[in-house]
Amino acid sequence: MAEIERDDRVLPLTRIVSAAIVPFLVAAFVVLYVWPGDTDRLFAWTIKPTLTAMVLGSVYLGGAFFFVVAARATQWHRIKAGFLPVSIFASLMGIATILHWDKFNHHHIAFWLWVGLYFTTPFLVVSVWLVNRRYEAPVTAGDPVVPAWLGRVIGAVGVVACATSLFVFLAPTRAITIWPWLLTPLTARVMAAIFALGSAAVGAFSERRWSCLRTMLQVEAFMLVLILVAVARAAGQLDTSRPLTWAFGAGFLVVLVASGALYARTGTERTDSRPSVEVG
Repeated sequence: MAEIERDDRVLPLTRIVSAAIVPFLVAAFVVLYVWPGDTDRLFAWTIKPTLTAMVLGSVYLGGAFFFVVAARATQWHRIKAGFLPVSIFASLMGIATILHWDKFNHHHIAFWLWVGLYFTTPFLVVSVWLVNRRYEAPVTAGDPVVPAWLGRVIGAVGVVACATSLFVFLAPTRAITIWPWLLTPLTARVMAAIFALGSAAVGAFSERRWSCLRTMLQVEAFMLVLILVAVARAAGQLDTSRPLTWAFGAGFLVVLVASGALYARTGTERTDSRPSVEVG
C-alpha cells in the first residue's frame, strides 16, 4: 500500500460537506437573529426569550463563516481544529432534540430540516475529519507558533468551556437557577452545546501553530461580537441580580479583547528554538 503524501491538502469531500452546510446555517441565522420573536412561526421550536434565539443565531452565522473558510482553504491544518467541536455541538443538539422531542413544532418543515441536519451532521463532520487528517503536514522549523505558556492559557479556556458545557447539559435544572437569563431545560442544553464549541481551544495545548489558531480566533471573535450585540438588543432580559450575569459579561469581554490583542500582535517562537519572530 502506497504511503499517503502528507501535503496538507484539503480534500474535495471536505469542501463539499463544508459548502453544503453553509446555506442551512445562514437561513437559521436570519430567522433567529432578525426575527427572534417569530420562532413559533418560522423555526423548529418556539424559543423564548428572544436573547436565546439571537445567541443561537450568532453561533450559526459564526459556523457559516467557519465552513466558508473551510470550503476555500488550501491547507488542512488551518481549519482542522473546528471539525470535532462542531461534531460535538451537533451531537449534543441531536441528543437534546430526542430528550425534548415534545417541545418541537413537528408540523413545521423547519423541524424536519433540523432533524435531518442534527442526525447526520455529526457523522459527516467526523468522517471528514478522519479522512482529511491523514494528509496533515507536520510542523516544520519555519512555522510560527505561539509561546507554550500562551498555548496553555488558551487550552485552559477550552477546558473551562467544556466543564461548563458538561455541567449545563447534565444538570439543566440547576443551571437554570443561576443562568443570566430565563432558560428551559431544552434551551439550557442548547446553551451547553454552544459552550462545547469552546473545545476547539483545548487543542492549543498541543497545536500551537499560529496559522491554525488564527482561524479559530477569527471565528470566535465573530461569534462573540454578534452575541454581545444580541445582549445589547435584549438587555432587559438579563437578571442583573445573578453573579453569573456579570461573570459571563466580563469573561466574554476579556476573551474578545485578549483575542483581538493576540490577533493584532502575537509574540511567537520557532519550533527549532531559534529567535522568535512576531506575527501581525
